Amino acid sequence: MVFLVTPHGKTLTLNVNPNRTTLSTLTLLIQQKLDLPIHLQRLFLSHKQLFPAPTTTTAIPLISDLGIESSTILTLNIALYGGMQAPHPPRPRLEFLNSKPPPNYVAGLGRGATGFTTRSDIGPARAAPDLPDRSATVLGGAAGVGRGRGKGGAGEDEEEEEGDDKGYDENQKFDEFEGNDVGLFASAEYDEDDKEADAVWESIDKRMDSRRKDRREARLKEEIEKYRASNPKITEQFADLKRKLYTLSAQEWDSIPEIGDYTVRNKKKRFESFVPVPDTLLEKARQEREHVTALDPKTRAAGGTETPWGQTPVTDLTAVGEGRGTVLSLKLDRLSDSVSGLTVVDPKGYLTDLKSMKITSDAEISDIKKARLLLKSVTQTNPKHPPGWIAAARLEEVAGKIQTARQLIQKGCEECPKNEDVWLEACRLASPDEAKAVIARGVKAIPKSVKLWMQAAKLEHDDVNRSRVLRKGLEHIPDSVRLWKAVVELANEEDARHLLQRAVEYCPLHVELWLALARLETYENAKKVLNKAREKLPKEPAIWITGAKLEEANGNTAMIGKIIERGIRTLQREGVEIDREAWMKEAEAAERAGSVATCQAIIHNTIGIGVEEEDRKRTWVADAEECKKRGSIETARAIYAHALTVFMYKKSIWLKAAQLEKSHGTRESLDELLRRAVKYTPQAEVLWLMGAKEKWLAGDVPGARDILREAYAAIPNSEEIWLAAFKLEFENSEPERARMLLAKARERERNERVWMKSAIVERELGNTAEERRLLEEGLKLFPSFFKLWLMLGQLEERLGQLEQAREAYESGQKHCPNCVPLWLSHANLEEKMNGLSKARAVLTNARKKNPQNPELWLAAIRAELRHGNKKEAENLMAKALQECPTSGILWAASIEMVPRPQRKTKSMDALKKCDHDPYVLAAVAKLFWHDRKVDKARTWLNRAVTLAPDIGDFWALYYKFELQHGTEDNQKDVLNRCIAAEPKHGERWQAISKAVENAHQPTEAILKKLVVVLGKEESAAENTKH
Repeated sequence: MVFLVTPHGKTLTLNVNPNRTTLSTLTLLIQQKLDLPIHLQRLFLSHKQLFPAPTTTTAIPLISDLGIESSTILTLNIALYGGMQAPHPPRPRLEFLNSKPPPNYVAGLGRGATGFTTRSDIGPARAAPDLPDRSATVLGGAAGVGRGRGKGGAGEDEEEEEGDDKGYDENQKFDEFEGNDVGLFASAEYDEDDKEADAVWESIDKRMDSRRKDRREARLKEEIEKYRASNPKITEQFADLKRKLYTLSAQEWDSIPEIGDYTVRNKKKRFESFVPVPDTLLEKARQEREHVTALDPKTRAAGGTETPWGQTPVTDLTAVGEGRGTVLSLKLDRLSDSVSGLTVVDPKGYLTDLKSMKITSDAEISDIKKARLLLKSVTQTNPKHPPGWIAAARLEEVAGKIQTARQLIQKGCEECPKNEDVWLEACRLASPDEAKAVIARGVKAIPKSVKLWMQAAKLEHDDVNRSRVLRKGLEHIPDSVRLWKAVVELANEEDARHLLQRAVEYCPLHVELWLALARLETYENAKKVLNKAREKLPKEPAIWITGAKLEEANGNTAMIGKIIERGIRTLQREGVEIDREAWMKEAEAAERAGSVATCQAIIHNTIGIGVEEEDRKRTWVADAEECKKRGSIETARAIYAHALTVFMYKKSIWLKAAQLEKSHGTRESLDELLRRAVKYTPQAEVLWLMGAKEKWLAGDVPGARDILREAYAAIPNSEEIWLAAFKLEFENSEPERARMLLAKARERERNERVWMKSAIVERELGNTAEERRLLEEGLKLFPSFFKLWLMLGQLEERLGQLEQAREAYESGQKHCPNCVPLWLSHANLEEKMNGLSKARAVLTNARKKNPQNPELWLAAIRAELRHGNKKEAENLMAKALQECPTSGILWAASIEMVPRPQRKTKSMDALKKCDHDPYVLAAVAKLFWHDRKVDKARTWLNRAVTLAPDIGDFWALYYKFELQHGTEDNQKDVLNRCIAAEPKHGERWQAISKAVENAHQPTEAILKKLVVVLGKEESAAENTKH
């Protein structure tokens, strides 16, 4: 056996014995296998041609003598001869072309040409032997015509040897890049060594190119920048001038003259020619505008019933009709195709044309006739096309010829008896008495049509006959799920169970029938039905979910998790991809159906599928929030429950779960969750405080004390827990307990808030001396805490010691120069004591220390307004808006300052500067309120309280609006939302809530008091205007 590699790269197996096979036999075998002539075969052994091309006259040895053994690999090459066709004989050349040119001769020198030398003139790299005279080649070239470079004659071997001696081929094509040097190695064989060398050199070239890349790119970039610097664009040349355009005012911009077209071409007057109007045109215009007030003689002769001849254009109605017929025939010819003498018309085009037609008046009767003609052509040329008959019948129905429509559709039924759409259309067009007969013929013609049986059932008037018709249909189509569903819906529970038992026998692959049967069966039978369904449909997850719901409905909650877990394993084993999102939707559906345990089991077993470990927390929290938004509370609760089993030491998840329970759960569930939370995260202050607050809100003050006591044991140095315990006692009218707690806190904690709370307790109890002592001690310890300075100044003001109050404020300003409330309190005190000038000086100094502060600007503006300096207030407002252009509180005050007609424009400017500022929204709501635009005012007030729920002034304004224009439900809604928001800020809100007499008032009481204050201010403003 010998292997032969062909020129195509394929390996051929030759079943020969080298010891008994000659070379001639081998070449003949190759000729039979490959259909390759023997004289073209070149056989090589180990890249060496061991023998010449065999011929029939040469003695041929055995191939074993040539070194070929069993399993030897031979390579077959094909000898190719140059040329595809015989070359043209050379034209006779002039004699001087073969002679040597004179020295320094340049062709075309007389025409101005210049001489140059190329490598082709120099010749090859090595010295070539003397070439024979080319004329001899020309004279003897005719003998070799048609042979190309192949061997076609007896002397060809000698010529080939002569070419080898020369070392190059003079007929080799000149290479434009390498010159004649390309012929040095043209005859050499390109082997693997050459390929490897080329690859090495190519890698070296790439390496060298990459080393020079940075320098080349830097040089190119530098050249580009240099070119752009020397050749700038027009836009760059005028860039500095364009930047200065922003300094132009609107008047300067409008004063720029328009650039007109002053070219000479447009200055030339164009030639205008005037041609007199023909008399015929003038006469026609006169006749069209003429009003006829008298009858002509012909009209009078006819009794005045004929239209005057000149008033109506002459029309040949016969010619118009013939023209329409011509147009219609052209359309038919264009839409048709003549095949073997038959005209085949595309019916879809006609049907589309019919659908696009609307019959609106009697003037379109011609369109109906055209459509009738088109559809007649459809039904005649292709009578077996059902849509054509249906369209023709509907056209007649639209035209009001119902009897003709029935006749046409009847013909359609006769032509297309196996099409259900034709029978349904015939049933629709038939009279109520004939419809049953029509549908009966239809089901007789097409007994397997579900649509026809359903239509037949609809024609019946009672459920018994409908059920009978559907059962008759099931006899012909027992595997129709639609018919089974329809007949089950009409049956009672017992009959439905029997029908579904038969249905699953005929339609075992339809899961809805199995599930419906399971719902009607008893508990034990339902389990059997679901097991059978699982055997028939092993890849259906709804069966497992239904089984879990069945166990939950029968109180067997222990099996729910096992069923879902086993179902997921089985589905994965069957190759079903578990889609996490789809299973979550199933969990939400189970929650809506009331199967909470099934919902929890689905979430527990599928929530982690397809989620990376590092993404679990973020993904699960996002899933829970999405479920919460969709109203699937149990699903969200189940997600949080599973997440807490994995991340039980994460405070953020406990807080999310607690917020969910607070919003949608019970107090007991929230308390139980918080107990578990502080067990795993005892250092989380917020969880302890939330539990204590919930106990307090539920009225369980001892329980709140116990929680705070446990919290103090877990976090002994927590300031928040100390203050929460103080607040609990203080709000429940236990001042002595609160005082004791604060005394202990002052001993243990060095915190400014503790001293502030202690002073507040003493202020509530009326102990002025103790309050002053605590404040002074606190200021010695914490001189940079501005609230202590503020409380000290307010204490002196309450006692009437204004000089001491001024000293307190001034001392506080030295330690806290950036505290705006201190400056405002000091300015108010100076205004009371020394009038506007001193207050103005204080506020000016405050603005220098605290630039771009809108509250200080607003205080200065209001001070000017209180003293009647409206012009000065307007100037201050303009400066304030320049310094604080996005301050909503300043824009709101500006809207209220301007006259009533200008407020709308001012509000538009404010909304452009700060669209989402609650102060601006409230100011705009007031404008709508005063204009009696109740709905818009309510919308804008709702936006304000939504953006800033912590500002009580907006809640008071909203509640006052609802008291005036809203219903009782709206008032309750605003009140409840305000109580839930627990606002703590607001200029007017804090003035009431922080008053001593309102210390322990609830949010509802403070809100109503503020509404009363707003009403008084509004009345006072109205009285001032009048």
